[in-house]
Amino acid sequence: MNKLLSYLGSIGIFILFALFIVSRQRRPFNLGVLDGYQSLITEGFINTIYSSIIALFGSVILGFIFYLLSATKIQFFRAFTDVFTEIIYGTPLLVMIFVMAFVIGPSFNTFNRPLMGILGIIIYITPYMTNIFKSSFSSIGEEQYMAMDLFGFTSYQRYRYIIIPQVIRILMPPLMNNFSLIIKGSALLNVLSYRELFYTIQITQSRTFAFTEAYLLMWALYLVITIPLSQGTRWLERRWALE
Repeated sequence: MNKLLSYLGSIGIFILFALFIVSRQRRPFNLGVLDGYQSLITEGFINTIYSSIIALFGSVILGFIFYLLSATKIQFFRAFTDVFTEIIYGTPLLVMIFVMAFVIGPSFNTFNRPLMGILGIIIYITPYMTNIFKSSFSSIGEEQYMAMDLFGFTSYQRYRYIIIPQVIRILMPPLMNNFSLIIKGSALLNVLSYRELFYTIQITQSRTFAFTEAYLLMWALYLVITIPLSQGTRWLERRWALE
């Protein structure tokens, strides 16, 4: 009960802070001024989820490929993976989006800037996905492989009953965290005039001058996506920790 009251009290503080900010505005707070822009904002909300899902699956696939390259015995592939990782770690996401859309894309006669921006997010998240795969597969100790050899497990049985269940258990929480990171990073696609949530909110406030209403709505819509993801991650961690 004390824990519940603490959380309710904390939520109340943030609500009161938001109400204080609203009360300090020069004009009355009125979400009704956004009534004519529901379809535009909905389009941005859907495009944010759509592009984030594409980036998630793309980075998972590319991250797994780079994991395989890092785990190979061929030295060149391991070195290539290390160099790629260091380059991405040293590059801000916004810079990666600009480079993909305005430098690398045109070099290949590709001028679909939103698509190249999404590809930039995929490339940026790839090393983080690779690290997830490394930690997941490294959790399977040598003694487990010895036990599988002892009982004569086939390759299918190894992956179906031993390896994949353990990898998924470790993989899912950080994967969901990365998905949340992708969603928040997708707001940077607005610099390419991609009609995601941030961009459509900017259009709305520039036409209505409802800065407070538009930006608070945008903040709330991002939280509608990211908070369930973070809570789902914690739920999975608690559930699997007990198994």
